[in-house]
Amino acid sequence: MRELDLHVASFRDLSIETLYALLRLRVDVFVVEQQCAYPELDGRDTEPGTRHLWFADDDGSPVAYLRLLTDADGTARIGRVVVAAHARGAGLADRLIDAALAETAGRPCVLDAQAHLVDLYARHGFTVVGAEYLDDGIPHVPMARPATS
Repeated sequence: MRELDLHVASFRDLSIETLYALLRLRVDVFVVEQQCAYPELDGRDTEPGTRHLWFADDDGSPVAYLRLLTDADGTARIGRVVVAAHARGAGLADRLIDAALAETAGRPCVLDAQAHLVDLYARHGFTVVGAEYLDDGIPHVPMARPATS
């Protein structure tokens, strides 16, 4: 896979076509592939501080995505990390996480990782901060990364 350019946008800056493609990628993986019927559209995508980060193929189709939120206490929260099946193994998730952490400007950051991906996040300074739990039948663990200077 060739080197893809990173895209970063707020909700208001997303075109209708891009928003549709990003949501479709999320639904294709989380709802269809992982067979989790859950409210994918939770209202957080539209928050003013939310940043959408993604890589797209030459035709503009997103192949990897995450969203960066700001929790009420100012902590950054990474979520909805997804890579299309055909693009896995190319390091796109690592690149997205690095980009998201750069966007946090050193603020503390949290996420809820699928348990089999703990090592991915640990490479970026996250540690497990709570017990494993099931979310739609998939084991997850809360993880955090302290503020950096």
